Amino acid sequence: MAKTYTSLEKFSRLFRETEKSCAFRAESLEGYAAWKERTRKKLAELTGLDRLKKCPLCPELLSSEDIPGEPFRRHKYHIQTEEGVWMPFYLLEPQRPGKKPVMICPHGHGSGGKASTGGETGIPEVAESIAGYHYEYAFEFARRGFLVFCPDARGFGERREIFQEGDLMGSSCRELNQMAISLGLTVTGMWMFDLMRLIDYMETREDCGLSRLGCAGLSGGGLQTLWLSAMDDRVKAAVVSGYFYGYHDSLLLLSGNCSCNYVPHLWETVDMGDIAALIAPRPLMIETGDQDPLNGRGGVENVVSQLAITRRAYRLFHAEENLAHSLNHGAHRWYGRDAYGFMTHHLQ
Repeated sequence: MAKTYTSLEKFSRLFRETEKSCAFRAESLEGYAAWKERTRKKLAELTGLDRLKKCPLCPELLSSEDIPGEPFRRHKYHIQTEEGVWMPFYLLEPQRPGKKPVMICPHGHGSGGKASTGGETGIPEVAESIAGYHYEYAFEFARRGFLVFCPDARGFGERREIFQEGDLMGSSCRELNQMAISLGLTVTGMWMFDLMRLIDYMETREDCGLSRLGCAGLSGGGLQTLWLSAMDDRVKAAVVSGYFYGYHDSLLLLSGNCSCNYVPHLWETVDMGDIAALIAPRPLMIETGDQDPLNGRGGVENVVSQLAITRRAYRLFHAEENLAHSLNHGAHRWYGRDAYGFMTHHLQ
């Protein structure tokens, strides 16, 4: 076999030798508060979140329908997140009066966007995705009485760019990040911003009990859940599924992963456990499949090592019981074995 001359080992060594400027090291609650403020400001700068500007939401109800056999209705809305940028979403509304606990259920890849979390089982490829990845978690929360929002992330579903117009199950992450990075933005930042704007919309609704707002998502939905919860204290509890591991093994060594994972200078600043530490002391569950290839070369240990970073933050608050790890036997998918009870306990 011919010799190859790659740069992988160089980048791996550089990662290991780089001291992260916002790594979590606080030893007191005062130190934590200062670190949190500084780290959020830096992450907003790196992701371009601080460059995105709000505009009138202009919400519009597009359709409503009953779901046979389900105790809720499915409504379709859209809102304007930035000027000229629209986000459609499904709202699963339990049929009972008054304020309800609220869930945001972001989707991941291979989902058709909100088509999977919103339960469009009449589309064969969507039904296959729901079955394979267990994307029915939004329905499960709605059955438990939560008001559930299922948005399309930029680049998915009805928000695909022209390059993926004929591919419902595809995404435009690469094209979006290539355009965004050259303008000081990122997909990660835009996803966060859109979900923050969704919460802004919730604040205008009388049926949303925002003191009981949770967020739960698989894979790319786990990315969205992690970052939103880390950067917005309005999220009171979170479940991150299939997206929690050390960046070196899972995104540097596995650099063929989706472009949406990559933020300029991020690895010089934090690892994933540091981002999750921003959520403390709010309830956080990490859901892991022990055979998930995205855990990287280190497997479950690559998850546990990041949890150890996050746990130090929860320990400062004497709130270690609010940080949970649901370890399941299996591949990359949503499990829910512990997640529904966790959210019900903390938000109902």
